Amino acid sequence: MSRAFDVEAIRSEFPILSREVNGKPLIYFDNAASAQKPNAVLNAMSDQGRTAYANVHRGIHTLANETTEAYEAAREMVRAFINAGSVNEIIFTKGGTEAINLVAYGLTGEIEPGDEIVLSVMEHHSNIVAWHFLRERYGAVLKWIDVDDSGALDMAALEAALSPKTKIVAITHMSNVLGTVTQADEIVRLAHAAGAEVLFDGCQSGVHLEVDVQALDCDYYVLTGHKIYGPTGIGALYGKAKSLARLRPFQGGGEMIEIVERDRVTYNEAPHKFEAGTPPILQAIGFGAALDWLCQFDKSEVLEHEHALYNRAYEAVRGVNGLTVHGTAPGKGPVLSFSMDGAHPHDVAQILDRYGVAVRAGHHCAQPLMEHLGVSATARASFGIYNTLEEVDAFIQALHKARGMLI
Repeated sequence: MSRAFDVEAIRSEFPILSREVNGKPLIYFDNAASAQKPNAVLNAMSDQGRTAYANVHRGIHTLANETTEAYEAAREMVRAFINAGSVNEIIFTKGGTEAINLVAYGLTGEIEPGDEIVLSVMEHHSNIVAWHFLRERYGAVLKWIDVDDSGALDMAALEAALSPKTKIVAITHMSNVLGTVTQADEIVRLAHAAGAEVLFDGCQSGVHLEVDVQALDCDYYVLTGHKIYGPTGIGALYGKAKSLARLRPFQGGGEMIEIVERDRVTYNEAPHKFEAGTPPILQAIGFGAALDWLCQFDKSEVLEHEHALYNRAYEAVRGVNGLTVHGTAPGKGPVLSFSMDGAHPHDVAQILDRYGVAVRAGHHCAQPLMEHLGVSATARASFGIYNTLEEVDAFIQALHKARGMLI
């Protein structure tokens, strides 16, 4: 049974939201970069470290067993959160970046010169640079899909880009700049029809959307903990069992092996095959606690609340002379990226900070998209479960003051 959605009760569980910045109540609108952490997460990590910490999988004493149980329970939380078929399809990583790199490196045994990797112009650098490694080192070809004026992915261009040489389509599920939610099911259908695998960067979508990897039929799905109200230093890769079995191990060390001899080594099965060395134990437990906390709420109610925040902000700024909103695709997530004529986004963000409003400014690790938009940077307000309509109104007031100072 879902917990009733009460934003004030939710806010009381986030200690940092009670602080002031520059003498003003903190208004945290930088959730797309990293979300704040509730007591449930902070306490889970602290309690585990205080009462039952040891290394996992490598001992038979009580503390080792208790820590291993908590660590593996977190893996089960990730599995359930995205409806993977088995915990063996869930790999813990140190974040979304490492998860994507794990897949890219794992495919190196299959990539030949001329093999194609299809990306969108919306991708975060994490879902670009790892594939550039395959271009530089193995002769892979990167093919780019543009977006239309609203920020929606050009699906006709995607279909036209696919060929028998396409190895993988690596696409964001939700843009960190535009908020665009891509047509994931159709992307999978088209890619699989061409014989290619699909990786979704779910680092933004995981916190906002219902994700069912079995229904999507994607081959890989990437999550990061710190954007889902969990700690930094932890993420997860979902991979179909048959896909993970093909990938080369990303790192070598303890845990990922079966036998190590002077002249040979044999590897463990997934997930351990990809989790070399001591893992981020407390972070994984905190990640599991974050998912457990978030799953108390009806996801549709949370998304409705977040969309109400975005809509309030969008309606307030859409008619402002000299202000451009980037990303208006139908069904987009709660991310408001904007430019102000005659003002650098960094200056806008700095003035907003004087009023306690935290937004992000820059290229958001999405330089190809900035080039496509014809700007060097944008300011970005991104909304989360604990934000309020009153905070949006205060942000709008501060934005008008910033505009008056800069224009």
